[in-house]
Amino acid sequence: MLLHTIILVLDMLVALGLIATVLLQSGRSAGMSGAIAGGAEAIFGKKKGLDEFLNKVSAVLAGLFLLLTLLLSVI
Repeated sequence: MLLHTIILVLDMLVALGLIATVLLQSGRSAGMSGAIAGGAEAIFGKKKGLDEFLNKVSAVLAGLFLLLTLLLSVI
């Protein structure tokens, strides 16, 4: 029972972290501001460091969430 509670709490923390990283990522288009600044991004480039980091973190968190959820279903 204690193991189930620990895994459940970890699963909830990973889920909250996954939600936060997905919300922090920049969208593909930012509406009207993306249409206006789209040409400037093509010329000057786009900052990719943070987006790439958030992509990796969200992929790891998604994998952890999947494993923890499967483990909870087995227990």
